[in-house]
Amino acid sequence: MARSPHVELATHGASRATGLAGRSAAVGLLVSLRPGQWAKNLVVFAALIFGHRLTDPGAVGAAGAAFLVFCGLGGSVYLVNDVLDREQDRRHPLKARRPIASGALRPGTALAAAAVLGAAGVGAAFWIRPAFGAVAVAYLALLTAYSGWLKHVVILDVLAIAVGFVLRAVGGGVAIAVPVSQWLLVCTILLALFLALAKRRHELVLLAGGATGHRPILGEYSPYLLDQMIGVVTASTLIAYVFYAISPDTAQRFGTPLLGLTIPLPLYGIFRYLYLVHRKEQGGSPAELLLNDRPLLVCVALWAAAVILIIYRPFGPWPGPRL
Repeated sequence: MARSPHVELATHGASRATGLAGRSAAVGLLVSLRPGQWAKNLVVFAALIFGHRLTDPGAVGAAGAAFLVFCGLGGSVYLVNDVLDREQDRRHPLKARRPIASGALRPGTALAAAAVLGAAGVGAAFWIRPAFGAVAVAYLALLTAYSGWLKHVVILDVLAIAVGFVLRAVGGGVAIAVPVSQWLLVCTILLALFLALAKRRHELVLLAGGATGHRPILGEYSPYLLDQMIGVVTASTLIAYVFYAISPDTAQRFGTPLLGLTIPLPLYGIFRYLYLVHRKEQGGSPAELLLNDRPLLVCVALWAAAVILIIYRPFGPWPGPRL
């Protein structure tokens, strides 16, 4: 029996709508994973570079796999966090556009995807190395606790974010079986605290009187308090890096004292970041700020290139001191 043109048109329209809805959900899921934030996971490669393993293909592969694991675990936590915060996000001028807050992605779909990503990430971590699996579980537990409780506790909220960076750095070392130095841990947690506090300040200034309606913990802070904390952490971060770069132990380990030549680059990078936070009212997303601000991106790239050049000396050994 021939089908009515109206029936065929309705069927085609329904199929097209279903396809569009499916694509919309897929796009919303991808956006909710926040690929722009994956730059935070680059700290995984710190142990690879400073542990003299950058020329080891096996170690490079393991570090790359660890990077992907943290991207998956972070994405799963972002999904859970967006589901829990969807009501508050709808009152935020920027976060209201997120797929879950805007209704483009259903909470049930997001939670199911989060469960799959979390399980896959932990399984892959244990496959890479059992010790790395333990770090991945600790990281996932910390971020889950942050989404549900720690982000509502003053000071512990930013400390939890900083410890998350430390676990990434530790995970990068564990994945390639390289001991992580105390200097790396200290510099990582201080820099992460700097970024977290700057983010809190940005939120507080951006939302003004509506800050506590979006994130109640912001009521425990003030721009002055955050500026004081940022000042302490900024000085501590720079001092820690300077001491590490000029330490005799560092010079002995890398066979050169030239790492101190890189000190101006972190100085400029942190001062540039403070300029963007205070004068341009940015800092809400450190990863996006890094990728979108060309001077800051160039600074980080030059620092990484200088460190690799000094440590690995691809053009031969550095000349010794002359009398």
